[in-house]
Amino acid sequence: MDSNLQKVVECLEKDLSGKTSEFRGEVTVTLSADKLIDAFTRLRDEFKFDMLEAETAVDYWPQITPRFHVVYQLYSMEKNLQLRIRVPLDGNAPSLPTIEKIYPNANWHEREIWDMFGIRFDGHSDLRRILMAADWAGHPLRKDYPLGYEEVQFTFDEKEIMVHKPKPGK
Repeated sequence: MDSNLQKVVECLEKDLSGKTSEFRGEVTVTLSADKLIDAFTRLRDEFKFDMLEAETAVDYWPQITPRFHVVYQLYSMEKNLQLRIRVPLDGNAPSLPTIEKIYPNANWHEREIWDMFGIRFDGHSDLRRILMAADWAGHPLRKDYPLGYEEVQFTFDEKEIMVHKPKPGK
């Protein structure tokens, strides 16, 4: 692990009770939801993580506690460092505070997570559907979302087609 990143991780572990893991050079710190705003403010202001690269969620259903993890990918352009933050959430009415005021591009990421997973972001300026129709019921990326099967509208039978094809030379 890079020495600059090591300082960041140590701070998150010591001050915010973060749990760190590293896999193939990628560092992930797991934080509780109540530490999120403080962590992101410090990451931006003290450690120069100035870019929210991505924000998404994972559903571990049928596991209920924690059912979801919201995953944030941060980047420091000044120091050329990447850091992943994971926040576990219970399955009943999952919600987090928005980080939109810290990273403005979180607006669209959080809307997509709300739309697809049903995770609410408290304090969000415009939390509404972004991919599905406004009247859509449910959240399609939840693992308990019912799959809508459709019958196949046609079949393919090569033998039947070959019988009706004109023969060469006729």
